[in-house]
Amino acid sequence: MIYLFDGTTVGFLTAFVQAFTDENAVVTSKQTQLLLGEEVLSIPSNERVASKAAERLTSFDRNALHDLDTLLRCGMEDNEQVAFRYFRLMAKTKRPIGRRLAEPDVFHAVEYMKKVGLEIHRLHGFVRFIETESGALYAPIEPDNDIADLLLPHFRARLPEYPFVLHDVRRKKAAVYDGKNSFNAYLPRANVLICADEQGWQDLWKGYYHAVNIPSRERLRQMKGYMPVRYWKYMPEKQN
Repeated sequence: MIYLFDGTTVGFLTAFVQAFTDENAVVTSKQTQLLLGEEVLSIPSNERVASKAAERLTSFDRNALHDLDTLLRCGMEDNEQVAFRYFRLMAKTKRPIGRRLAEPDVFHAVEYMKKVGLEIHRLHGFVRFIETESGALYAPIEPDNDIADLLLPHFRARLPEYPFVLHDVRRKKAAVYDGKNSFNAYLPRANVLICADEQGWQDLWKGYYHAVNIPSRERLRQMKGYMPVRYWKYMPEKQN
């Protein structure tokens, strides 16, 4: 049976309770190809059921809801099923299981959580802001994982006096800091008018990058390991 939920944490926890005893359960919010004989059961979110499930999981591991949030943010196609199997094992054992890496369900969940954490760390250094005519800063990003709002505290601490927008272009959402408050917003597209000095700043980025680069000692493969190509799109120093 495929248990289809709405993609929210409440929806996942509701589906988790419904699917718990089904050993062949698939829990997902995504469209999936049905195999012969498979059925889909749509699970409406239920705050009461979800709250009880959250309380129960937290009694087994105080970090359970944080780990669930991280897994649901992961961009891997099967992240929700991995989360389901991980928390079902936790509920069966009634204790923290994060160090039981010999268990496939634990290993996969931990690896997915690491992917999210690593990308947050990388984007702390790879985000490039554009200064707009209004003085606000704008940064388009296309992360593998749903982490725009998790990046916001880092840049708010670094740039407390500047309003800015971290725009997840692929997911059509943004994390916004208006100079005082932080919030998330739906943002399908953005028409950005750059300030007069912005091109000069981008040229400085390119000049600095080429100045420190040593062509005779270029290690392209190593560089791509530290700075994956998928992030280059919005980095001015990597544009021709």
